[in-house]
Amino acid sequence: MNRSIAAQGAALARAKGIARRAALGAALGAALGAALTWGAGPAQAQGAAWPAQPIRFIITHPAGGLPDTVARIFGRRMETKLGQSIVIENRAGGNGAVAVGAMLGAPANGYTFVVTDGAIWSVNPINNPALAYAEKDLTPVAYLADAPLFLAVHPKVPANSLAEFIAHVRANSGKLNYGSSGVGSNHHLSMVALALGQKLEITHVPFKGTGESVPALLGGHVEALFSAYLSLKGAAETNQVKMLAANGAKRSSLAPDLPSIAEVIPNYDYSVIIGVYGRAGTPEDVKRRIAAEAAEAAKDPDVIKRLEAVGVEPVGGDADAFLKALQTESKRVRELIETSGVKIR
Repeated sequence: MNRSIAAQGAALARAKGIARRAALGAALGAALGAALTWGAGPAQAQGAAWPAQPIRFIITHPAGGLPDTVARIFGRRMETKLGQSIVIENRAGGNGAVAVGAMLGAPANGYTFVVTDGAIWSVNPINNPALAYAEKDLTPVAYLADAPLFLAVHPKVPANSLAEFIAHVRANSGKLNYGSSGVGSNHHLSMVALALGQKLEITHVPFKGTGESVPALLGGHVEALFSAYLSLKGAAETNQVKMLAANGAKRSSLAPDLPSIAEVIPNYDYSVIIGVYGRAGTPEDVKRRIAAEAAEAAKDPDVIKRLEAVGVEPVGGDADAFLKALQTESKRVRELIETSGVKIR
């Protein structure tokens, strides 16, 4: 009898041990499954269809900036088709290096991207040769939108057209100032290219963003500048500034009556291009899916309306179109810097 009880006790102990090992295995399995999130790498792609978790869009600018606004408008439309949330994460600083560094610190598994303008590809490597990232670290994914900048002048400037502005600057060589959002910005380079193409001399006054440069124009502290449509529209409607031209390759649909500077300077184009970048090694099928959903979003009437309200024109191009735009911009910027001798660092 005692031997029978002992045997039963041993059997019970063995059963409990098996149960504990099974529970431990289940817990380890659950932990492993939870670990395969932002940082897991290719193992997840083998086990589940993409996307199996939320996607991160890291933005190089603060909330409310142009890349942030574009990312949110596209992201809201894209996540309804992808079936996963698109999480917007603002990592401003270092002219985009902070955001890029955050992306490069995550696996190339198709869940972490950067959304910003072309400067991290075309301007930053020139501005700072010691950057912690290089073109080889990045892969273009989707060309979201263009944001043309507009040449605007203070009402005291006796010019109501691009031609009159050019003539006025030429007649007052070296006497006028223009503001920008910072050295090396599209706002700065747009005027450098205009001055070079028309042989003008006008003094640059850099500011820390349009939050400073546009008020300086309104106050008459600078005579001219390039800025986004949204930051100028209200002031133009109340005759506080005069908008004269757009800096894209063609007239902007936002203000079709205004000429493009390309109409007087061939191949002129300093419109801001905005797109999605991935880490090198991001799966090609993921890149194609992101680009396809972005292209569909760019055709959505609500997306178009919301983008136009902030002065942005949708594009919806794939990785090849975005790469071509970046390479063209990079070549144009390098040639401008070499030809003009302008210092951007």
